[in-house]
Amino acid sequence: QVQLVESGGGLVQAGGSLGLSCAASGSIFSIGAMGWYRQAPGKQRELVATITSGGSTNYADSVKGRFTISRDNAKNTVALQMSSLKPEDTSVYYCNARHKRYPYDYWGQGTQVTVSS
Repeated sequence: QVQLVESGGGLVQAGGSLGLSCAASGSIFSIGAMGWYRQAPGKQRELVATITSGGSTNYADSVKGRFTISRDNAKNTVALQMSSLKPEDTSVYYCNARHKRYPYDYWGQGTQVTVSS
């Protein structure tokens, strides 16, 4: 099993910046790609950004150029730096880790990000 614990998040004004961090523990040797997803009230969970163990990244079109995902394999952490935040970025953000061999996802408990206009 893998445990993911998020930190960061909170309330920020539109145009501001915020950082999220996620620490993985447990069977970390089983982790492949990691990433961030978000879910707003009444909406489906959606991909924000992912990063492989080799550092290849993928971003949702809505956050390209504004968000940056990074990973520290030695510390088993993944971070999301968010800038130029918009009210529509308001969501619960979830850390994700994918099993490197099997189609299985681990999830953090989620952290709220609220962007006020």
